[in-house]
Amino acid sequence: MPHETATDSVFAGLKVLDVASFIAAPAAAAVLADFGADVIKVEPATGDPQRRLGSVPPSPRTHANYNWHLANRNKRGMVVDLKSPAATTVLRRLVQWADVVTTNFPHGTREKLHLGYEEVAGWNPRVIYADITGFGDAGPDATLPGFDVTAYWSRSGLLAATRDAGAAPTVPVYGSGDYTAAIGIYSAIVTALYHRERTGTGANVGTSLLAEGVWATGTLVAGALAAGTSFGLHDRTAPANPLINPYRSADDQWFMLVAAPWHWPGLANAVGHPELLQDPRFADPDGFATNSAVLTGLLDAEFRSQPLAHWQEVLGREHITYSVIQSPEQAAQDPQLRANDIVVPLEGVSGLEYTVNSPITVRGVAKVPATRAPELGEHNDEILAELGFSADEIEQLRAEKAIPDKTQPEAAS
Repeated sequence: MPHETATDSVFAGLKVLDVASFIAAPAAAAVLADFGADVIKVEPATGDPQRRLGSVPPSPRTHANYNWHLANRNKRGMVVDLKSPAATTVLRRLVQWADVVTTNFPHGTREKLHLGYEEVAGWNPRVIYADITGFGDAGPDATLPGFDVTAYWSRSGLLAATRDAGAAPTVPVYGSGDYTAAIGIYSAIVTALYHRERTGTGANVGTSLLAEGVWATGTLVAGALAAGTSFGLHDRTAPANPLINPYRSADDQWFMLVAAPWHWPGLANAVGHPELLQDPRFADPDGFATNSAVLTGLLDAEFRSQPLAHWQEVLGREHITYSVIQSPEQAAQDPQLRANDIVVPLEGVSGLEYTVNSPITVRGVAKVPATRAPELGEHNDEILAELGFSADEIEQLRAEKAIPDKTQPEAAS
């Protein structure tokens, strides 16, 4: 039987075939599962590489396979060798079962595996076919492999801009572009489902890591399209706007100050320099920019003179926006995350009590409780029986190597 879902979940009864590997497309399917969809994940015999991603530096080291469960919770799992001729029959029935099919196989490869849109839509005209590529469907680089660090971060301009002046580019947070792109794929699927409600027809939707990265860098790329004058890379000692800058307290706690020009009187009072309000150098935003190094130096000295608790009190009193710059470890323990279900319990995994929730909320509608991701091929026989395969036919699929023997070792889960 399909995993249990709340009957009032948004996507209760929706059937999703996830034929994709790490990270963006499977994470999009996980969001659908969070809202009650029945998601079947299809993997090769070696497993989705995300099963092993947690052991690859710089992923945090731990015994629990947090990466795998983050993007594949609440799914059922199958192993199907799509290269086997006999597997086409299984794939066809899965597609005919599904409302949504997700994939990230490159163009060319997906057609060889019978996962091209035309063939899939021929089997099921109402299907929502959702994919992600590295660099889009057209152009000279359409067939290049894409990862979030390359296509999302590097190619888009985002990585070049996310550093201080004089600093070399760094390695961004592992998977951050993928998980952001997952919401783009999810949005495309939801848009297509609404389209199907209105028209009765399926759709071919998708996005690319490059498109998602350029969207994230949109302020700068749109400015470049308008031939705007760039302020260049951020210089913390002389930023374009010293009121939007990280500062450090006496107890070595960094915080990000984000003050608008109308907050300047309160900020000047908070740092104990009300006389600056009469200083013509700081009379307007142009003055802040022209005299940035002077004002930044003054703010640096004042913020370094008192501990963070002092600045939390005085900045709060003046209603000036700031945030402590937390480490991932600090963020994981932040009570705000649990109060808003940003971190939620995860059932069924030894050594892993919580996971990160998907960021979509429908108020008044509960998500499905997060349960462990499937073991490799865990639901093969169950799903094949649901699709109408007899016990003899299932054994024949094993004999033809379309599915693995029951004794095949499982990948780490």
